[in-house]
Amino acid sequence: MLTCEHLDKKYSQATALDDFSATFETGGRYALLGPNGSGKSTLMKMIAGLTRPDGGTIMFDGKPMDWRAKAAIAYMPTEPYFFNYMTCENFGKYYADFFADFNMEKFSLTIKRMDLDPRAKVRELSSGMAAKLKIIATLSRSASVLMLDEPLNGIDLIAREQVLDLIEDQTDPSQTVILSSHLVDELEKITDHALYIHHGKNVLSGSIRDLERDGKDLSDLYRDIFGGHESVSGGGVE
Repeated sequence: MLTCEHLDKKYSQATALDDFSATFETGGRYALLGPNGSGKSTLMKMIAGLTRPDGGTIMFDGKPMDWRAKAAIAYMPTEPYFFNYMTCENFGKYYADFFADFNMEKFSLTIKRMDLDPRAKVRELSSGMAAKLKIIATLSRSASVLMLDEPLNGIDLIAREQVLDLIEDQTDPSQTVILSSHLVDELEKITDHALYIHHGKNVLSGSIRDLERDGKDLSDLYRDIFGGHESVSGGGVE
């Protein structure tokens, strides 16, 4: 179980997280929902240990985060992190060098399943193909927590369906899966909990079944909370 309590983070004059609290149960699949600047990426980077909170605590299985806990968390950022020399196969080997829980055989089988050429240069891939490669590499780790930040960005409709199927097929029921996206309807298909972040705060969260009890789906709730705006005013950061 992953527990975030009263997290705060500011960058200059911008507030990324503001007294943010949430619990991610083991085996749960969570949709992080909110427009650009709401704090989704900052939260993920904080959980991954890449960003320090200004205040608050993060606990993993009841203990403060340490190197063992961070090693059990797989995080895919939105930013590209390929080297120009890399082929798809090289990218898998790069992951294997860094992560003891990386399964190279699983990676190799999956890139073929997703129609990626192992010998193709990463710099020559389309944005959709490059996004697939990052997702495959992250899912090839046997991590306790899997976090994918905007995994559907730059991917067309057909490829989205392939990626969603891949996430569903290649995640274990014992793994906690946290996904962020603006594509609310898409995440609703493969998650069982939703968490709405606005101005760095957890403004609404719960099981999707409970949240939709009053007849509104996740998209309706998104419109109610954010008023249809695609960005957060007030100098927020992602």
